[in-house]
Amino acid sequence: MNRRRQTREEKGAPKWMVTFSDMMTLILVFFILLFSMSVVDAQKFRAIADSFQDRAVFDFYPSVVPFENPAEDRDVKDDPFEQEADPFESFIEMDEEEINEQLDELLEEVQEYLEVNELTEQISASRDDRGVVLVLQEQALFETARAEIINEAEPFLGKVGTLLSTIPNMVKVEGHTDSRPINTYQYPSNWELSGARASSVIRFLIDDQNLDADRFLAVGYGDTRPVAPNTSADNLQQNRRVVLVISDPSYSESDVY
Repeated sequence: MNRRRQTREEKGAPKWMVTFSDMMTLILVFFILLFSMSVVDAQKFRAIADSFQDRAVFDFYPSVVPFENPAEDRDVKDDPFEQEADPFESFIEMDEEEINEQLDELLEEVQEYLEVNELTEQISASRDDRGVVLVLQEQALFETARAEIINEAEPFLGKVGTLLSTIPNMVKVEGHTDSRPINTYQYPSNWELSGARASSVIRFLIDDQNLDADRFLAVGYGDTRPVAPNTSADNLQQNRRVVLVISDPSYSESDVY
């Protein structure tokens, strides 16, 4: 009896087809991933580009992003290294004689103002190596143990601010007190009081004439630099003062500050 060898036929796709399908799926996923990474949010990209465009440092570099307003329509300097005019440049280029003339004129005008307004007993103006020095007694600016500028002081400080607006000199404002101790909630010691008084004068000058705050330096010396021994009422009054030093640029900064 002949036995017929029966071959068993496998059902479904051949085995190589499974491997091929997996490979094609992976390739499809790979290209989908590349496509998703290549799509840029135009709105976000424009916001980033605009932020770079607003930076002065990038004004002279061509942008890789086309804008509705081309570069030639914007106010861009032809020379990328050209800077805006420095208000202090002309002052720096002045020679020593011209600087001295400016300071002498300022001193003369302040002294004239003090004489006309009969303020010479409360305020003095002089010139030394540091520059023009204005010494304002406490009663010309503040009430006792206070750092708020009184109304009567505003005209003179306004005059000083007007003069300072015409020159770029640095200004050091010193607060000084007498040796009598103070211990209040606002001013625990003479250090706080003297510093607050110097700061009040600077704040008034800046606000009154819109002066550059970088020109000023406030220092509170407390009672460490008396001009007279703290042994009498008159001497105590002399020590309670605010000093404005309108500095001479030729003087060493280490000595001024």
